Amino acid sequence: MKDFLENTWKHRAHVVLALPVFLVLFFIMYVPMTGLILAFKNFDVTKGIYGSPFCGLDNFKFLIASKSTFINITKNTILYYIVFTALGTFLNVTLAIAIDQCIFKKMTKVMQTLMIIPVFISYAAVQFIVYAFISKDTGLINNTFGTNTSFYMNPGLWPAILTITKIWKDTGYGSVLYMSVLAGIDTELYEAAEIDGANRWKKIWNITLPSLIPMITVMLLLSVGNVMRSDTGLFYQVTRDSGVLYSTTQVIDSYVLHAIFKNSNFGFTAATSFFQSIVGLLLMLFANWMVKKIEPENALF
Repeated sequence: MKDFLENTWKHRAHVVLALPVFLVLFFIMYVPMTGLILAFKNFDVTKGIYGSPFCGLDNFKFLIASKSTFINITKNTILYYIVFTALGTFLNVTLAIAIDQCIFKKMTKVMQTLMIIPVFISYAAVQFIVYAFISKDTGLINNTFGTNTSFYMNPGLWPAILTITKIWKDTGYGSVLYMSVLAGIDTELYEAAEIDGANRWKKIWNITLPSLIPMITVMLLLSVGNVMRSDTGLFYQVTRDSGVLYSTTQVIDSYVLHAIFKNSNFGFTAATSFFQSIVGLLLMLFANWMVKKIEPENALF
């Protein structure tokens, strides 16, 4: 303790500079965590969070009350996470390498700008873009191919529709991080490989990809914590909350949002968020442990 105090006093200038940030993090990130108690209470708006009576695990029981629904939304959540993460990572890396290897360097800035634009479009607007393509009567797809497919009545088509929408919206922005890693690779490595007779593909396989592995690992570890969470805008707004599509489009977050609009059970919402966070934390710790066993340098901690 004495050493800690002496070290703090020695670096008091840095402590003072960092204090505002610590206070912001404390009051915005940690103080609200006391609201987790709501997950174990029967919330009464007149009594507030702390005055509402305890209900034990009733809110968690409500989450799994309908076993078939709980299994379906959990399955959808996990499967969409796997598809989005696997396909998104592959396309992010591929796009980053393609732009890095592009011989028309002046075009790369224009390409980067065009790729990033979709991430700034809210899902409130994206739903109209998707509707313009798949509407039964005026949709571009039906008019182009002379079909009469009712997309909003066919649950089997929506895993592909949601995947395409997610990839279109996020891939360009996701590749920027990998491009920053590529920009930091020592060009002498490529020059040495070229002298040794390596062609473009061999340089990518033996230099570019190994340089990206640490960043890919870190991004995957960070994403594992959100395995039980989904983009509510994608699953709620783009699908227009169509009950016909629930079998393939309803995930935990959209289910919770629908439940709030239906009965305003905030205790149930808190219990669901708590459940998602605990599962995400455990999976992230497990994934980090696995990475640490295989490649310690790529682990988060």
